[in-house]
Amino acid sequence: MNSNASAAQPPAYVPGHGLLKDRTVVVTAAAGAGIGAAVVRRCLEEQARAVVLGDVHERRLGEAHETLAKEFGPERVASVVCDVTKEEQVGALLDAAEPYGGVDVMINNAGLGGTRSVLELTDEEWSRVLDITLTGTFRCVRAAGNRMVAAGRQGVIVNNASVVGWRAQEGQAHYAAAKAGVMALTRCAAMDLAPHGIRVNAVAPSLAMHPFLAKVTTEEFLDGLKGQEAFGRAAEPWEVANVMVFLAADYSSYMTGEVVSVSSRHP
Repeated sequence: MNSNASAAQPPAYVPGHGLLKDRTVVVTAAAGAGIGAAVVRRCLEEQARAVVLGDVHERRLGEAHETLAKEFGPERVASVVCDVTKEEQVGALLDAAEPYGGVDVMINNAGLGGTRSVLELTDEEWSRVLDITLTGTFRCVRAAGNRMVAAGRQGVIVNNASVVGWRAQEGQAHYAAAKAGVMALTRCAAMDLAPHGIRVNAVAPSLAMHPFLAKVTTEEFLDGLKGQEAFGRAAEPWEVANVMVFLAADYSSYMTGEVVSVSSRHP
């Protein structure tokens, strides 16, 4: 653990630089307090033409839509209730991008975790985590990829993986398997879509702190995880969002099939 007290403090928030100017972005699991919400805000700050929020939680989605519309303008924000386990709802989410010219950037953030020994995992628990986290990402990659190909658009897809997809962690067999699958999906989808000029990359965060995580996890456990990080702290969700924006922007124009660790805990 880094003993320098200043390293344990996040840096100042970085202002937008127009990296996504005139692009339409679609984000799943966008209405919480974590990475999805942070990347929506960052995309709007980076002058995206519009951001379409998808989330399974209708009340939180409505609240997020209202807040962002007031701050950035109602013409730049749309939202659709979307369960990524339902193909028709994924399609409806992408339909909402059509009035803005269609999807240019698809950010797949939806995922489900949990802690359970492999000795105790039920088939239902295993299947639910994989259906949301891995197969849900696949549904969104397929749907967005088809929209981009049909439009002749050289778009970008960014998936949210996890460092747990690389390394072992107790009680995380289902989540780790799903996130390792997201990494493999990212690499293979990148090859399938490269002939169409579409890039597919992923981020692999470790620990990104937000209020919901603090509610469902003990302080002792979180302190242990923070102590394993180089800076001795969790990432701020916007620090992960910044890397997603980089992958969505032209600065990463020659990157595809990559999984970028947003953590010092890369194996």
